Amino acid sequence: MSLRRLALGTLLAAFPGRTAPDWALDLVTEGLAGHVLFGFNVENTEQLAALTASLRAARPDVLIGIDEEGGDVTRLGHIDGSPYPGNAALGAIGDPALTGAIYRMIGEDLAAVGVNLNLAPSVDVNTVADNPIIGTRSFGADPAAVAAHSAAAVEGLQAAGVAACAKHFPGHGATGTDSHTELPTVEASLDLLRDRDLPPFVAAIAAGTRSIMTAHIRVPDLTGDMPATFSRSALVTLLRAELGFSGAIITDALEMQGAARVAGGTAQGAVYALAAGADLLCIGAEVTHDLVEEIVTDIVAAVGDGRLSLARLTDAAARTAHLAAWATAARGDGTATAAPADALPAQRVADDAVLVGTAAARRAITIEGTLPPLAEALVVQLESASTIAEGPVPWGVYPHVTGSGPVSRMRVSAAQASAPELLATAAGRPIVVAGRNLHRRPGATQLIEALAASTPVVVVEMGWPSSWRPAGVAAFVTTYGASRANGRAAAEALGLVA
Repeated sequence: MSLRRLALGTLLAAFPGRTAPDWALDLVTEGLAGHVLFGFNVENTEQLAALTASLRAARPDVLIGIDEEGGDVTRLGHIDGSPYPGNAALGAIGDPALTGAIYRMIGEDLAAVGVNLNLAPSVDVNTVADNPIIGTRSFGADPAAVAAHSAAAVEGLQAAGVAACAKHFPGHGATGTDSHTELPTVEASLDLLRDRDLPPFVAAIAAGTRSIMTAHIRVPDLTGDMPATFSRSALVTLLRAELGFSGAIITDALEMQGAARVAGGTAQGAVYALAAGADLLCIGAEVTHDLVEEIVTDIVAAVGDGRLSLARLTDAAARTAHLAAWATAARGDGTATAAPADALPAQRVADDAVLVGTAAARRAITIEGTLPPLAEALVVQLESASTIAEGPVPWGVYPHVTGSGPVSRMRVSAAQASAPELLATAAGRPIVVAGRNLHRRPGATQLIEALAASTPVVVVEMGWPSSWRPAGVAAFVTTYGASRANGRAAAEALGLVA
């Protein structure tokens, strides 16, 4: 096998648009491991199935990956929101059998449109409440509970014939910064990692996860000055030797600043990651033919000048090919098994994902205080920007409100909203204020407490729960996520829908 084909065999690229350009198909024919799909590639199920079929026509064992975590991070549901609750809600419910069943449904959705690799679940233990990038993507803050749900999620996905990818190794839950924009540092000893962050990865490995994704985080006691993605101590000594993982190690997107800034660019990062022990390199979302060729050229050159051994490149390509072989066989040999009949709140039929997802999300909701009658309430959704991982996906209670008041719902910025104006609009009615991570929104706490001083206010927190409780509110509702399922369940629980 040529060095070029070996190098291509370690790359997950991407492309713009809802049909694959010729260069993306040609690279698959030439040996590219596969492509990752994003929201901009997805219009509907029919279009997506046709797109994946075109990739598979270029080479039957191509890997077709996607970030479909359910909840707040969705690609299939990027237009309307995910019909499933995310990990935080599933963790709050505390029923791993339900988690497995929901992930089985996600896997079936992916398999139906031809996707064979899901870059999920996130198995990070979210121990920093204000973590800017994990939050509701985590099953929780307790390592043992997160481990149980992680194993169930892996088993559910792979029972549907879709390869799982536990992420982000060795754990992104203790970070206060976002690796998309910088290199976070986690000050933790190896013993602390073993106790706090690694149990979910151990559980995912025991459950048979076919792949694990690296984190662009620095843990000085483990990785020195480099991110885990570029650290042999993290990927070989810890993940391979100590934890015994033999599947494919996939990098988080190499275009992210937590990797690219350290390496001096995406192409250089590809060489660092392969040399450290990674097998399959996720380039990112903004990929061109020229960028793929630049990366391939750098990998080939690194073999020539000794920065990367031929044996390591060959091993990486082989592990990636093994992952692709499993995914291809799982798609075609009927290996999927039936989900437990009692694991779901309702028996699934062809189009009941919304019903099942909403019923599950309803189980996660907690209500503190006493709800006033809300049928005529004014619902105010305090808008916030999406994280890079989430992207611009509809969220919240707002889309589900069908109240009969003169103005039943509004979307406003907390920093720009006026309490007197909102009170005038409410005209004596109760006000429901919904948002994500409300205590972190500039002006939100002051606005809510000003409203509560004059009228009954119910707060709906749809982000990662915090200890903050505003003074004077009638009730505080926690949903553990803001997906379509979470929003619909909250609207139903508050009596805001017919």
